[in-house]
Amino acid sequence: MSNAKDDDLQRQASEHTLGLNPVVGLRRKDLLSTARMVLRQAFKQPIHSIKHVAHLSVELGNVIFGKSALQPTPEDRRFADPAWSQNPLYRRYLQTYLAWRKELHDWIGGSDLTPQDISRAHFVINLMTEAMSPTNSAANPAAVKRFFETGGKSLLDGLSHLAKDLVNNGGMPSQVNMDAFEVGKNLGTTEGAVVFRNDVLELIQYKPITEQVHERPLLVIPPQINKFYVFDLSPEKSLARFCLRSNVQTFIISWRNPTKAQREWGLSTYIEALKEAVDVVLAITGSKDLNMLGACSGGITCTALLGHYAALGEKKVNAMTLLVSVLDTTLDTEVALFVDEQTLETAKRHSYQAGVLEGRDMAKVFAWMRPNDLIWNYWVNNYLLGNEPPVFDILFWNNDTTRLPAAFHGDLIEMFKNNPLTRANALEVCGTPIDLKQVTADVFCLAGTNDHITPWASCYKSARLFGGKTEFVLSSSGHIQSILNPPG
Repeated sequence: MSNAKDDDLQRQASEHTLGLNPVVGLRRKDLLSTARMVLRQAFKQPIHSIKHVAHLSVELGNVIFGKSALQPTPEDRRFADPAWSQNPLYRRYLQTYLAWRKELHDWIGGSDLTPQDISRAHFVINLMTEAMSPTNSAANPAAVKRFFETGGKSLLDGLSHLAKDLVNNGGMPSQVNMDAFEVGKNLGTTEGAVVFRNDVLELIQYKPITEQVHERPLLVIPPQINKFYVFDLSPEKSLARFCLRSNVQTFIISWRNPTKAQREWGLSTYIEALKEAVDVVLAITGSKDLNMLGACSGGITCTALLGHYAALGEKKVNAMTLLVSVLDTTLDTEVALFVDEQTLETAKRHSYQAGVLEGRDMAKVFAWMRPNDLIWNYWVNNYLLGNEPPVFDILFWNNDTTRLPAAFHGDLIEMFKNNPLTRANALEVCGTPIDLKQVTADVFCLAGTNDHITPWASCYKSARLFGGKTEFVLSSSGHIQSILNPPG
């Protein structure tokens, strides 16, 4: 695999990681219903449909005679191979696809459907057209070249990878070679030790690497749907190591991966366990308070804890950092198109029946929200080119999924439904009502301009919910890059 392809996969790996939004569910029933609606619309507006068929016919004529100006956007790296622009047959193949895709979107965009139905239709049409991209076929010029370069071995390797994924990965293309990494050997290698454990979490204290340290420690809270070592991927990509070099006493929570036996663990369960960890950190360091950092759903947990402390009149947290965390849960991503009362209740019922929400199920939902980057990209790499799945630490972490207990999943769904953190006393945690305006600790919020998991505008609205001094910083990067990018 070329260096350019490696770089592209690594960029996409860092921008398209698992987020919290898929916990609300994306049902096949809704997608099929929307597809049927799109088909019916062709007959409900026959004149409108005929006009677009005629327009497509004219454009296809231009394609055949070499007069079409259609070309992919510069950001679309699927068609980077020179054959798509230089070979007349491939160029016409590409332009036919672009004309068809554009006409479908123009047709549905100009229909008399409601704005919400139009948005749903665009989403489903996008799923279909991206699946039928010329790059996903055996005629892909890069795949053809690879076939002849390897004497057909790439085809056999691709079929072997496909067979393995059908057996071991639910038919989804593998995003990473899961045998290439091991936590403690080439991931999460910063020296530390578990200094406290309860039923819900382990508390890791990292060994200081400077002669002197600041008195006030830092406690890092990762999201419950991912594992702690995202903050210590490698020496070059380690928030833990950066903090240690900055003379900060650093502690990180590692959440237990629940089974159906822990189905009743809710938000209050996590808060009670976290309170114990806070007390241990303060006892070990001798500090009267600490700084806290939470990422994604870990930020929601931190925020609820600070609201709980405020209700009790306890000041154990000096300042809080929220990384790519949405507290104002007004959904504005693609998954919101299919969210209604029935969808939410179905998602809750499913997890309560199973006892947990499986991380791999969340990953599948999210993959179909970004199919080019999370499915078809690996389809081409693994099957058509016959390459091994990539070896990237971020992808390994993203695929090393955990589970959510049913009660906590239900709490998150209720948050999406009712948006309680935006209103005083609308959420109760550990027996106390939460009013974020009573949280007077300093708050630092970081968001990314290219983050489609926790959009920066939602993070900004969330930053304005607190009663103390708040600083908001917008990073020019995506979801995970906002966390991992070093200063400067």
